Amino acid sequence: MDFSFTPEQEQLRASLAAYLRDHHDFAARQAAVASESGRNTALWHGLADQLGLLALGGPDAPDPFDLLVVMQELGVALVTEPYLESAITSATLLRHSGTQAAAALLPRIASGAAVVVLADTERGARLGAPPHHTRADRSGDGWLLGGAKSTIMAAPWATTLLVTAQTADGTAVFAVDPHSDGVTMFPYRTIDGRRAADLRFDAVALTEAQLVAAPDIAATAIEHATDAAIAALAAEALGVTRRILDDTIAYTRDRRQFGQSIAGFQALQHRMVDMFMKIEAATSATYLATMKLGAPPRERTLAISGAKVLVGEACRFVGQNGVQLHGGMGMTEELAVGHYFKRATVIEGLMGTSDDHLARYMATAATPQPAAA
Repeated sequence: MDFSFTPEQEQLRASLAAYLRDHHDFAARQAAVASESGRNTALWHGLADQLGLLALGGPDAPDPFDLLVVMQELGVALVTEPYLESAITSATLLRHSGTQAAAALLPRIASGAAVVVLADTERGARLGAPPHHTRADRSGDGWLLGGAKSTIMAAPWATTLLVTAQTADGTAVFAVDPHSDGVTMFPYRTIDGRRAADLRFDAVALTEAQLVAAPDIAATAIEHATDAAIAALAAEALGVTRRILDDTIAYTRDRRQFGQSIAGFQALQHRMVDMFMKIEAATSATYLATMKLGAPPRERTLAISGAKVLVGEACRFVGQNGVQLHGGMGMTEELAVGHYFKRATVIEGLMGTSDDHLARYMATAATPQPAAA
């Protein structure tokens, strides 16, 4: 099977890589992370207006491999903008919702005018569990939302939150303005320089028009969005880990000890080959997961969780060894490799750890396959 990119995808990759080299070098990235907002809005609008990449999060379903190409390059450049959260996760959920409220948000995501973030994780909840700390109850012609969400990535940048909540009929998703009365946000910086927040909802009044996914479709829409996000996160991890390996190879070639480059030491060569092999295994699994995004649920789950396990292993092994082979300077603020390691560490734990997904894989594999019709 041919896993090479199409000419159009190669052009997309080259254009994005060139744009990021010109507008988002390491110094620019560090300046954005250190700023009060923690992001570079000029870069965000460039991705939308000059490259048209946010349009991949529009009403028409994109080629998953186009998103893989984009996420790899965003990983290579260590971009902190909320592309994953808005243009992939939220856009996928909205496309599977089929409501007018969902359809109205998609063009705003595509133009970059809106940053839409899914707020679905709760403290202590297991992977894939329905909301149990957040409820929406009928109140006249609308709803009252109450509860809490935990560790919502990119929430401080959101113009709209897609909040999952338990209703009398099951899980639903609501579009919530983060500045609404009753919404309290507790923002903080994560170890990789990005922004996240915990959220509290105290009797937040919602209209019927803010229901973007009713209970009959919400669970399926959330599942598709989560799987698309994990595949995209895995693609970002490929870019991050490849950059760590490239920087490590370059450093060991330049660093001299005992009269020669330390890249000539066989033990270090073997270590870097092991790093390469971890990345290759993660790459194959990520490509399979991307291919299976449109597959039946059981097949898709096996591919997605399998990829997350191997990507998590690659993030940990490549990140830790990249820093170790750089020595003490590997974790300094001035050297890029330590920042890539921090992002790899966050990716390993986002949307379920390797242990979570290994358990999910085993449980799914043990379930009998549905009989063919």
